[in-house]
Amino acid sequence: MTNQPRVVQRAPVPFVGVRGRVTWDRFGLLADRLPEIVGWLGERGVTPAGGPFFRYEVLGRVRGVSRELQVVAGVPVGERVRVAGDDLFADTLPGGSYVTVTHVGHPDELFAVVDSMMKWARAQRLDWDMTRTEEGEVWGCRLESYRTDPRTEPDPHRWETELALRLRQDEPPH
Repeated sequence: MTNQPRVVQRAPVPFVGVRGRVTWDRFGLLADRLPEIVGWLGERGVTPAGGPFFRYEVLGRVRGVSRELQVVAGVPVGERVRVAGDDLFADTLPGGSYVTVTHVGHPDELFAVVDSMMKWARAQRLDWDMTRTEEGEVWGCRLESYRTDPRTEPDPHRWETELALRLRQDEPPH
């Protein structure tokens, strides 16, 4: 079940994350770092300010049967956190106008949800904060945020995921 896309204004959000280059079949290597980030925050007395997310920075060109992705696995926090050492880092998700949808269902269904978001945005004549380069699609901010804790809801068909894709900022809000 997916709600209709809508344009919303989002404030900047600080986070702690880790960046990696992966292919879809190796995505778990990055996803498996999320508990480490939550643990790191807990050791420092920092409470997450929302569910974990993946920020797709670069969707590389398809080479053979795989596509290389540059992705950040992150956890939002209430205020900027200082990170030293390790490969964890602190940053801020940009504010601005985003097209969002919330999907309840298996994560494998998200490809179709993104496809319908793209079609909806084209019909609305909206322009993504994305540039095509030789490396692939470079996104200003393309998020997949998990609202369901798999420890309390083990059935992935019941997971709630919010997708938020940033619009080019010269777009007027609708």
